[in-house]
Amino acid sequence: MQDGLSTSMALFSRRSVLAGALALTACGRKPEAEPAKAIGGMTLAEAVAGAWRSPADRARDVWRHPAETLEFWGLAPGQTVVEFWPGAGWYTDIVAPYLAANKGRLIAANLEPADPASAEIVEAYRAKLKAKPRIYGEVEITAFGPTSGPVAPAGGADLVLFLRNLHNWIAAGIVEKAFRDAYAALKPGGVLGIEEHRADAGGVQDVLAPDGYVQQAYAIRLAQEAGFVLDKTSEINANPNDTKDHPFGVWTLPPVALTAPRGEPPNPAFDRSKYDAIGESDRMTLRLVKPKA
Repeated sequence: MQDGLSTSMALFSRRSVLAGALALTACGRKPEAEPAKAIGGMTLAEAVAGAWRSPADRARDVWRHPAETLEFWGLAPGQTVVEFWPGAGWYTDIVAPYLAANKGRLIAANLEPADPASAEIVEAYRAKLKAKPRIYGEVEITAFGPTSGPVAPAGGADLVLFLRNLHNWIAAGIVEKAFRDAYAALKPGGVLGIEEHRADAGGVQDVLAPDGYVQQAYAIRLAQEAGFVLDKTSEINANPNDTKDHPFGVWTLPPVALTAPRGEPPNPAFDRSKYDAIGESDRMTLRLVKPKA
């Protein structure tokens, strides 16, 4: 990892690559009709089954297991939750309506707009929420990035979510800051939930995470260095069929499903059958806690 001036220079050189990676996972979707009445009271199962979620997003539940994963992290009514870099809002579509209906609060620590690509992603997310206020409630949008301030009021959050973004932050040199900012936002006893593409155990973590995979032991160590205590791990989002040796990194697999290197035009001759059969990536699912004392 780098610090000081060298980190800042590295961030500028990596920003275009990072924005491109985020754009791949932040694709837009056609909005569905908003209910005529405000939502009042909702179970997590009802939030996952919500008609406002796109068919493509619901089809991915078999890989991401949102209900089981959020239950593992301890999502509950009345909580204040911080979601780092929500992208197009795959998890926001579940968490925001659930919290809005159950007297909770969602804070979205979105990209720190530094270029047109990241600004466009943030604006699309903001427009999505604004279009359906009865569904999403009042989601507060803050920022996380190289020079951002607090993502939320200090010590006020019950749950912070890192959802398939560690590799982006490692590549950008801001992963330690992500853990520090999450720790500051959480109340004592609060939970950090992590879902991330998992590299095979025993290797050395590349400081650029070029294939999108992260060592589970490395992720845990970063969290512990920030002050977190590992509570438990889960295999909810494991995929033993993921060989992790794909030509275009994890992005070869669904849902991104690249057929050429990032930034290049799709290759219609590329045979996707092997990678589509694997499905989505093997993922670690971690529950870490900020100590009470």
